[in-house]
Amino acid sequence: MVESQLRNRIGASVRRERTRRTWSAAELARRAGISKAGLSQLESGSGNPSVETLWAIATALDVPFAALVDQGDEGPTVIRAGDAPEVVAGSARYSAALISACPPGARRDLYVVRAEPGQPRLSDPHQAGTIEHVVLMSGSALAGPVDDAQELGPGDYVVYRGDLPHTFEARSAGTSALLISELS
Repeated sequence: MVESQLRNRIGASVRRERTRRTWSAAELARRAGISKAGLSQLESGSGNPSVETLWAIATALDVPFAALVDQGDEGPTVIRAGDAPEVVAGSARYSAALISACPPGARRDLYVVRAEPGQPRLSDPHQAGTIEHVVLMSGSALAGPVDDAQELGPGDYVVYRGDLPHTFEARSAGTSALLISELS
């Protein structure tokens, strides 16, 4: 479940990026492969977008995922463990919480990922040049390119191209990871 404050921030960010391109809601919905009604709800802050929907919108807008969910830089920020607003996946027991977005001109975002065994999180390719770094913090997981995912345990690290299909699959309960997405 996406909390109200985050839903409003996402809605405003999507509307800002869409109008910056002078696209209609119908045009963005078409490009992202989502319904116009769903986009309208999202922009009004009443929708409950999944990770998949937000990635599709970010890709269509050619902006980093973080541009849609970041709270901005308003001074020192402390995010206590478990307090970061999370966006959940629609097809897997997976959530991602943006903990640090890159400032303008830089291209790096940090996420805390929490996942449970079950359906793997399959990700479509992100923007060309995207690289993902994953450090597993707890549990066990299979992560990386769909055709070459690697088994990870606590403290293990994997880096792979995020502009190719990739996956994250929790293999044990309570799996969490630090995911760093960078665009070169």
